[in-house]
Amino acid sequence: MGSIDKATASTPAEGVPFYTPVQSPPAGSAIALLDDNNNNKNNKPSDAAHAQTVPTLFHPLRIRGLTLVNRFVVSPMCQYSADNGHLTDWHLVHLGTLATRGAGLTIVEATSVLPNGRISPEDSGLWQDSQIAPLRRITDYIHSQGHKVGVQLAHAGRKASTLAPWHGQRGSNHTATVEEGGWPDNVWGPSAIPFSSTYPPVKEMTVEQIHETVEAFTAAAKRAVEAGFDVIEIHGAHGYLFTAFMSPLSNQRTDDYGGSFENRTRFLIETIKAVRGVIPDSMPVFVRISATEWMEWTGKATWDLEQSIKLAHLLPELGVDLLDVSSGGNAHDQKIHIHPYYQVSLAGEIRSSLKKAGKSLLVGAVGMITEAEMARDIVQDTCLYTVGEDPEKGDCKHSLGRGSSHEHEDRSQADVVIIARQFLREPEFVLRTAHRLGVQVKWPNQYARAQWADSQRV
Repeated sequence: MGSIDKATASTPAEGVPFYTPVQSPPAGSAIALLDDNNNNKNNKPSDAAHAQTVPTLFHPLRIRGLTLVNRFVVSPMCQYSADNGHLTDWHLVHLGTLATRGAGLTIVEATSVLPNGRISPEDSGLWQDSQIAPLRRITDYIHSQGHKVGVQLAHAGRKASTLAPWHGQRGSNHTATVEEGGWPDNVWGPSAIPFSSTYPPVKEMTVEQIHETVEAFTAAAKRAVEAGFDVIEIHGAHGYLFTAFMSPLSNQRTDDYGGSFENRTRFLIETIKAVRGVIPDSMPVFVRISATEWMEWTGKATWDLEQSIKLAHLLPELGVDLLDVSSGGNAHDQKIHIHPYYQVSLAGEIRSSLKKAGKSLLVGAVGMITEAEMARDIVQDTCLYTVGEDPEKGDCKHSLGRGSSHEHEDRSQADVVIIARQFLREPEFVLRTAHRLGVQVKWPNQYARAQWADSQRV
């Protein structure tokens, strides 16, 4: 750390190997809740009415030994910019920008546990120790901003060895050749069924390779702890390896890893147990799934919402803390009726089933979350009036706008919103959402002079 004049310098952030001013409280923290907590600690009357106007979206969330300052999660987003699995300064700036502006949890993109598990030759990896250091730079920076950071451990399965999106493969050939850094002759799946004619051929995994992959997830989880991550997410969605095993369309095995629901989910469950067993008990584990592969129209046996609910009910006993509910990606001829809540509603149905059964599992909602009001309503767990609304109309802002002032039960669809593209469009989405909803939040110290005026439209 450089020499800093202690008479004039800000208090430094703790626990990081460089100087930066501490963000206390972190950006994105709701001021009313902080004031309320301070007043209570000092035995002073709190402005309870003020605190009650803060949407659940800006309330802290405790997950095992972790506390997020709000319910905004940056979804893993492939950047196709890694150097042989090693992240670069692009990732540091990309992810750091989002954490700086108030995201409570930022999750690093799909990070492969084996070289042949990358989606593209330019994907993130954690299959060797040299990949720890660049990840540590990212976790150190995000921690310096007072926020939390996770990593999504993955294996792309039969969607591996493909080209990054900007290489013009859409609608044509997706395969990354050996000359392009790919491994088209070493793509694994549950059965020898390629994703489509434009993707590489697939080799059916042996039982030994399945065990090897479980061990690779275990080793990567240990490296993730060493790299300073707060959360590990296991990627079981979007047609990648675990999804392909869970679907009877892509898994036609006749051994212990194919056929019944129990067999098709065995690989994922073995991996969850292995990862949970080698990380600290205080460290949360998330699992992302595709709640349906949108292939019901075929009349064939497919992975669907009913099976996702069945799987969700098993997860708490396995030590999973949050289910990240996405959909699709396992069949090129999937048919999706897209609307803003097409995935949120899936999360809501799973969460409702869990709550009715008394299961303790948090749920994350994803997909097309682009507006402040939508983000608010997805996680709002109490009746709420926000700035500019008239309580005398009898309407109560609740999950998806339903409910009345006399109905206070929790009808939220999820516990967190997990957002991807909107953060690319608006890195300041947390701050803009707060302004739109009339919630005063902490800004980064260095940007505080640029806060919008209360009456300013943004």
